[in-house]
Amino acid sequence: MNRTDRLYALVEELRAVAPRPRSATWLAARFEVSTRTIERDISALQQAGTPVWAEPRRTGGYCLDRARTLPPVNFSPDEAVAVAVALHGAVGTPFHAAGSTALRKLLAAMRDDDAAAAQDLVSRVHLVGADPDAPAVPPLLTDAVSARRVLRVRYTDRDGRSTTRDVEPVGYVGSTSGWYLLGWCRLRDGLRAFRLDRVDRVTATAETAPRRTVHPGDVQVPEGDLRTLTFL
Repeated sequence: MNRTDRLYALVEELRAVAPRPRSATWLAARFEVSTRTIERDISALQQAGTPVWAEPRRTGGYCLDRARTLPPVNFSPDEAVAVAVALHGAVGTPFHAAGSTALRKLLAAMRDDDAAAAQDLVSRVHLVGADPDAPAVPPLLTDAVSARRVLRVRYTDRDGRSTTRDVEPVGYVGSTSGWYLLGWCRLRDGLRAFRLDRVDRVTATAETAPRRTVHPGDVQVPEGDLRTLTFL
């Protein structure tokens, strides 16, 4: 069994017995490798975003949150490459890191021959004009928005004026020219859209922001009217 197959089989083994643990010794015997190899494989899965953790008790071992993993799926090579193309357009957005993790999970869940065909196809797709070095959105900011933590931001407006303000995160606005943090600004006592590339510094507080209902017509950005994102 090659390493790719073993990683996939490890996930499926842990999923099958979840939430019960499997020890490194048991897994090593099951896959006929050393416990050190199993530990390296588990580390690789964790770095790829697979929700695996260790139970330290004497009867413990490695556990997997089956609610947060994909079962075997039948993505075609074209579908996998379509996701990669879409992800390329997410460089510099709040969702690029999460998209990269999702793509790795998708490829790991595909059959080996389909994954190989996807790798071949993606190597024949060439793109022009995007900026692969666009600055990444700080994970601290994206995590705080998801958890609705009040943010303290230092922001420089279009005229070069810098202010520090507390912002209740509401969501994001994506446009052709950049991404905005949508939030209730306590300094201005109103809803504002902050260009992410003008946020100079951000700190997440321990305060949970209240839920606010926002209608697209309430938000004014230079690019035009808002449309709310939906799953197709």
